[in-house]
Amino acid sequence: MEISASADDSRDVALAAAGDRHAFERLYKSHVNRVFSLCTRMCGSRIRGEELTQDVFVRSWEKLPQFRGEAAFSTWIHRIAVNMVLSDRKNESRNSRRLVDDDTESVEEPVARAYAPQYGDRMDIAAAIEMLPKGARQIFVLHDVEGYKHEEIAEMCGITSGGSKAQLHRARLLLREALTR
Repeated sequence: MEISASADDSRDVALAAAGDRHAFERLYKSHVNRVFSLCTRMCGSRIRGEELTQDVFVRSWEKLPQFRGEAAFSTWIHRIAVNMVLSDRKNESRNSRRLVDDDTESVEEPVARAYAPQYGDRMDIAAAIEMLPKGARQIFVLHDVEGYKHEEIAEMCGITSGGSKAQLHRARLLLREALTR
């Protein structure tokens, strides 16, 4: 009889919440790839994605005793990851604004580069996604990759659902343009 992953998570979550580091290590190994993928796609940097992934697991270890089990552990840690990436983006934005002189206008976000990296006859969709401007990339990843609805994205990002739809439309246009060149 095979035990499902959610049953394994429940047992490991309970053990880890009680301080069992081996149980938390099993949770880490089970979920690290998905968390890393999400962080990297949303922030557009593999190095920053690695840092954020570690931050997500540190935060989840600290908050684990507060996990109520109303949702699956994978959903809970996924939400922590999304929130940490969005928070990181806000902090990055605040810090960059402090560096810009009051007399100068804020720096515009770069538009996707004129081409997507090509490998033979194939184009790298992941690289094309990374070239999207931050806002468009995050909305694209949350909606088209992770499956969130516009209302959920709007709540997470502090924007309207119409803003989410507009950013998604922009992201798709930029991807289409990059991938057809």
